[in-house]
Amino acid sequence: MAGEVGRHLEFCALTGNEARGLELLSENRNLFDEVESPLDQLDFLTGVEVLLQRVALLGHDALPTTGYAGRTWTVAALRAEVKSRADDLAARFDTRNGTTVHTDRRRSRLDRAPLLESLELTLRPRGLDDLAPAEPIAAPAPAAPRTVTAVPDSLPELIVRARALDEQGHPDAQACWARLRTLVTARGHVHPDDPAVGPLVRLRADLLADEGNRAGERDEYADAADLHEEAAGLYDDAGAPGHAALARASALLATAEIPAPDTDATDTTDTTGTDTTGTDTDAAEAKVAALTAAHAAMVRLHEETPGLAPYQEARLLRMRATALGLRLQTSHSEEHAVPVFAEADLLHAFAVRHDLPGQISNALLLRASTHALSGDLSAAVAEIDALLDRLKAQGPAWHLPRTLGLRGRLQLGLRDATTAYADFSEGLRLAADWPADAVGTDRLHGDLAEACMHLGRPDEALRHLTLSAEAHLRRGSRTDAFCAYSNAAQLSLELGRVEDCIALLDSVLAEPDAAAGELDDRLLAQLRLTRARALHAGEDLKAATAEFVTLAAESAGWDDDPGSHAMIAAETAVLLGESGEFGRARQAADQALAAHARAPRYEKVSNCVRELARLQAQQQGADGLAYALDLLAVAGRIADEARTAGYEAHGRSLDTALAYEHGRVNAYAGTYEDALTALNKAVALLDERSPEPDRAEEWAEEWAECVRLAGAVEGIYLERPAPALTRIDAAVPRLTAAGHTELTEPLISLAARLRDEE
Repeated sequence: MAGEVGRHLEFCALTGNEARGLELLSENRNLFDEVESPLDQLDFLTGVEVLLQRVALLGHDALPTTGYAGRTWTVAALRAEVKSRADDLAARFDTRNGTTVHTDRRRSRLDRAPLLESLELTLRPRGLDDLAPAEPIAAPAPAAPRTVTAVPDSLPELIVRARALDEQGHPDAQACWARLRTLVTARGHVHPDDPAVGPLVRLRADLLADEGNRAGERDEYADAADLHEEAAGLYDDAGAPGHAALARASALLATAEIPAPDTDATDTTDTTGTDTTGTDTDAAEAKVAALTAAHAAMVRLHEETPGLAPYQEARLLRMRATALGLRLQTSHSEEHAVPVFAEADLLHAFAVRHDLPGQISNALLLRASTHALSGDLSAAVAEIDALLDRLKAQGPAWHLPRTLGLRGRLQLGLRDATTAYADFSEGLRLAADWPADAVGTDRLHGDLAEACMHLGRPDEALRHLTLSAEAHLRRGSRTDAFCAYSNAAQLSLELGRVEDCIALLDSVLAEPDAAAGELDDRLLAQLRLTRARALHAGEDLKAATAEFVTLAAESAGWDDDPGSHAMIAAETAVLLGESGEFGRARQAADQALAAHARAPRYEKVSNCVRELARLQAQQQGADGLAYALDLLAVAGRIADEARTAGYEAHGRSLDTALAYEHGRVNAYAGTYEDALTALNKAVALLDERSPEPDRAEEWAEEWAECVRLAGAVEGIYLERPAPALTRIDAAVPRLTAAGHTELTEPLISLAARLRDEE
């Protein structure tokens, strides 16, 4: 869509409809931020630049217009910004491709002369002079906008406002704290001598506590704990024991969430198979113990801190309940659910008694989440629906987006993607009224992307993944942002948009922290892995192989994650095999097998050695048969191990895939009788397995291919067309009766060839 809008803007510029072009630009302002792909963005920005260039040439470069969010724009300023971004995008494409195609294409569009002086596109055409020069084009107001009170100019009033909003948990407190942080850190700051605001040390403690909360939201738990501890000390100095207790409770909770050493690696690889390492179990047990201790410490802190204000006591109760909720989320132990309900009910009763709407909502939301974690999704939905009714009637309104987000996730759990989509969409609509950081806009976009995938809307999912990444970046959660970009790149690759995938990853990997290696090493490896796969899909085998070899060498040192190394080494082996480097390919396969022995990845490693066998037989024929059969023997041992372990493949059965590959390998080597025997075995194994309803199509595809290849080997290479035709003639009606008509076409074509040769 973005590219089409860009072309429309260009058409307006070339037909004397510049004013209409600016109107269209205003109507599609979202395309500055909602990027479908880098290539679409380049197309859109070039169209925008053509339009703005024409408007400027007509003497209206000071005319206000619509551009990127966050500031007002004139035609001249937006043109310069758009030119810079578009030039950079085109240069990145051309640098990667080793051409000047995109730069040349941009220059061609920008250099085009107007097609004609004027072409009326509307019943009431307007000129640039008709546009009000003094007022920028404004975005349409939402149907029922909330009233946002301006941040006070008076410092005492600002401090009082920030604290009052913070007591309510109101999202507008963020803007007040941000303004105060700027003022307090400025040179020459003088704290007001006003009893209503207290001493400077109290304000500094407030700011540290707010900073600690934001660090916790970014999962930077160690920093959060340090900031809250420092805030607690300052609150003590300021004579505010209630606030000091809250800060210490926050530090306890953050400390309990700090990952244990060697367990904080970002798991982003597409793992398949069985992971038998005890790392995850050990980490879970450590976290459960830490959260149990944190809860006990909070209870003692609560008991030892007299004179708490109702909102402070409610916050302590909420943190106590949160600690137990996180413990349940970690352990999934039924015995841990009861204490969560007890703490949530205690919080709810206290909040009702003291009329604290935000904490009433928190208690009810915690109850719903606990039902969900306990596996009772129906009860969770009932609780969440009651909460939504309450929020719509009594507020607080800013709790609606996150509550709708939880309801949407519950609906996904109930396999109702349509309702989940509606909940997430409504949550995003309501979230637009509030600061994005406070209402979880980043997560809502990510959740909506998941719902879109369930509904078969990958293009829309891709857009929401990108928006989720951008929202994470705006709130400073760079790891979450890069994870979202990684998912967007993977989806682009699955959609066949190889160039877009590579461009996106090139952009992300060029970020300073990524280029400097400051990102989590596993996340960085996942980004590079996806890029290598995209290069392979784009048929740049040399570059893809080089990247895979480098990644395999690096992942060999991941002693805590041999499973990921097994998969990377397996893919590396296949690419080396495609390049004909079978010696190095076997070395990489041996690495994969060694890692697989420590952390089994049955399916991935079996796929690797079978494919390597096929490649060797295909490229070397009879000369490569012995090596290929040796590899297939390894695949046979893996299938035996998987069967003994009770492992069920997510895709094709390891046994039927192995039998089929024996058929192909022997066919490539010219040992056709052995090939036919293996293919008959594959067909028999498939006939023995009744396919699951959700795999019926995949089973039929595999069965039809085995029959086709067996027919070809028997009828063409063994020159026995009669039995081959009998086989095929029996398969076609069977597939047709099962509704797989499209799978019969290759069989019918083969049968026609065999009959022609009889």
